[in-house]
Amino acid sequence: MQEKYKICVSGAAEIDICNAKAKEMAEEVGKEIVKQGAILITGATTGIPYWAAVGAKKAKGFSIGFSPASTEKEHLRRYRLPIDKFDLIVYTGFDYTGRNLVLTKAADAVIVICGRTGTMNEFTIAFEDEKPIGVLEGSGGTADLIRPLLKRGYRPRTTVVYDTNPKRLVAKVMQLVKKEKYKNHNHAR
Repeated sequence: MQEKYKICVSGAAEIDICNAKAKEMAEEVGKEIVKQGAILITGATTGIPYWAAVGAKKAKGFSIGFSPASTEKEHLRRYRLPIDKFDLIVYTGFDYTGRNLVLTKAADAVIVICGRTGTMNEFTIAFEDEKPIGVLEGSGGTADLIRPLLKRGYRPRTTVVYDTNPKRLVAKVMQLVKKEKYKNHNHAR
């Protein structure tokens, strides 16, 4: 049986700051994650993560949402977040910042599409954990700030790949994850 990788899509819950095509881009990323043999994980929220989950469902894939809420009731009523496109929701009870940590730690890689401050938080967690990161450039918000930020003298040990095409970006991220897993498994022996 082939191992299933968990790819996190991180992005803006409110897409008004995003590229006009960001919704479609997120849906395409969700589809590609499934087509390329992985499971989608998100913050179980609206906007970019939701549309990635829509794409995963259209590709007949599996998606897991990590909620900031403690219960389904709180998820729906207090946070006003969707449940319809997720196969499984993990109710972390850690509000947004704690949820971001658990979500990112659970991922094998993170893909950033558009985004705001929460997306930057998830990016920096993945960056510090040296996880493979893909950035969908041209999607707006945080995604378009990462390359310029890292060019300012940061020397990452983390591999960050960029692309404007969802299919190519997911392929690059999957290649990094497979390489990392192979390296981990060979060093464990």
